[in-house]
Amino acid sequence: MTPPRSRTYDEVAVGDTLEELVIPLTRTMIVATAIATRDYQDVHHDPELAVARGSKDVFMNILTTNGLVERFVTAWAGPAAVVTAIRIRLGAPNHPGDTMVLTGAVTAKDDGDGRVEVAVRGANGLGAHVMGTVIVRLPRGGRSGTGPADREGGPPRNDGRPESDGRLEGGPYGGGRRPGKEGAA
Repeated sequence: MTPPRSRTYDEVAVGDTLEELVIPLTRTMIVATAIATRDYQDVHHDPELAVARGSKDVFMNILTTNGLVERFVTAWAGPAAVVTAIRIRLGAPNHPGDTMVLTGAVTAKDDGDGRVEVAVRGANGLGAHVMGTVIVRLPRGGRSGTGPADREGGPPRNDGRPESDGRLEGGPYGGGRRPGKEGAA
């Protein structure tokens, strides 16, 4: 199996467009994703109460929209990309039976730290559901990479220890100990 492709900062240009993503909006998806994000507001799962509150049906919650926007951009950028910001605004609601189409384009690059800004729009039958920007940091280099070894320019380490970038273990949000500080919290 071929590992997912990662774009590099050097191969991306302002004006590049992302391949659109078509998402069928089913009742199951809207209800399940609201529950998965622990959003138990009745307008996301109870059609009768949603109508009583002025909506034509249940509608997608913002956490799901945020996740779909992130998925859209990271699928384009690849696994080596680091999302540093997502800024979105909601518009027309996503109702069951409709389709949302996500589109995007690179609008800016920052040579200093390899950040790329992507403008994103998600539209459905009612109009724009979501608009905003996603900022990702891409690895440097002239070719696409597939992992840490490609980003570093050397062969992969094969000693059984995980790769480290000096951050706390557990990902970019911490949640662990510093590599090499055995027993320290």
